[in-house]
Amino acid sequence: MNMKSRYADIPAYITKDGSQIRELMHPAVHGNRAQSLAEATVAPGTRTQLHRHAVTEELYHVTAGSGLMTLGDRCFKVGAGDTVAIAPGTPHRIEATGTEPLRILCCCSPPYSHEDTELLEDA
Repeated sequence: MNMKSRYADIPAYITKDGSQIRELMHPAVHGNRAQSLAEATVAPGTRTQLHRHAVTEELYHVTAGSGLMTLGDRCFKVGAGDTVAIAPGTPHRIEATGTEPLRILCCCSPPYSHEDTELLEDA
């Protein structure tokens, strides 16, 4: 079990909702069991696709940048230091509204999977 990861060693990929993701800790790689932790980066002027997860609860913690969070029928501003809870089944997306990339720590329980991501709009 590899219970430590190093940011520089983790390749980024584009996830189903369109954000760039680095899986900082995921059971498929590290051996933890109940959750995953990733850093999402959303480029200035772009947003993730509206989506939902049937099973997964997410926590978004904004570490840099500013954005507009859509959570169900609500939209609100977020910035560095803000944390948002996303209940299973809740449609959501986030847009980077500032001049720098929006960086978010995403904690998912159970761990993130593409299979639990339902896109609700086209790219």
